[in-house]
Amino acid sequence: MVVTQENVAVNGSRRLSPQEIADILRERIRVGDLKAGQRLPTQAELAEEFNVERGTVRQALRVLQEDGLLSNVSKGSPPRIAEPVRAVGEPQPTMVALAPRLSAAFAVPQVRIDAVCLTAETLMMGLSEPLRLVHEGRVGPDSIQVRILLPSRDINLAFPVQVDGDDDTVHDRWLAQRNAQVHVLRHNLRSLRSSHGINVSVTFRALPFTPPVKLYLLNGAEALMAYYMVTRREELSDSGTLDMYDVLGTESLLFSFDSAAGQRDAAFVEESQKWFDALWETITTDLTLS
Repeated sequence: MVVTQENVAVNGSRRLSPQEIADILRERIRVGDLKAGQRLPTQAELAEEFNVERGTVRQALRVLQEDGLLSNVSKGSPPRIAEPVRAVGEPQPTMVALAPRLSAAFAVPQVRIDAVCLTAETLMMGLSEPLRLVHEGRVGPDSIQVRILLPSRDINLAFPVQVDGDDDTVHDRWLAQRNAQVHVLRHNLRSLRSSHGINVSVTFRALPFTPPVKLYLLNGAEALMAYYMVTRREELSDSGTLDMYDVLGTESLLFSFDSAAGQRDAAFVEESQKWFDALWETITTDLTLS
C-alpha cells in the first residue's frame, strides 16, 4: 500500500471531521478518481476506510449533497456522483450574456421570466434570439409569463439625472425610452399568441424607487444580476449638451446564480424570487405609459 498524506490522516490517532472527509471525497471527484454517474462506496465501507462512525460519514455526504456533488441520495443505496453542472464561465457584459440564457429558458413548456430594471432595453434586445427560435420552430413553449418592474414615471430618479440644473429634459428622455421599449416588448411577445398559439402574459408594474441593480429571474431556477455602474457623461440634445449622471446597463457584468449549482446559489435564487414577489404584491403600482 502506498502511504499518502490522506492515509496518514486517516490511519493516525486523530479522527477526521465530517468536513475533512468531505474535502477528501471532493478532491477524488475533482481529479477523476470518482467519476460522474459512479456510485460511492457504502457508508459502512467509508466508515471503515476513514476509521469513523457512520454518523460522521453521513454528515460528510450531506456536505457534498448540499454542494451539488451527489445525486440519487437515498437511504436504500449509496449516492452517485452528480453530472457536472453547466459552467457559466466568467461574468460577461449583459448584452452578451443575457440572450443565450433567455434562449435556454425558452426550452421548457412553461416559461416564466421576472425582471427588475431601469428600462426594458436589454431585455427587449435579449429576447430577440429566443423569439427567433420560436418563429423557426426550434423551441415551442406552451406558455410564456413575463413580469417586469420598472421605475415609476412619478419619482425623482437617482439616475439618469443632470449634474446641474433641475429641468425635466433627462427625465423626459428616459421616460420616452422606457415607454417605447415597453410597447415593443409587449407587442413582440403578444404576437406569439396569433402566430403560434402560445399562451402569453406580459405585465408591468411601477417601482417607487430607482433600482440599483438589474435582476432577471428565469423559470424560478436561475437568477442573473448586474450592478448599475453610475458614470458621468455628456450627450447632445436639441437644446444643447446634457451633462448627466447615467448608467450603461448593456455593458454591466452579468452574474449568474443557478439553483442546480449548490446550496449557495439555490438560496440566492430563492431569496431573489421572494424579493421580487414581495415588491410585485405590495409597494408597486400599475405602470402608466402616457
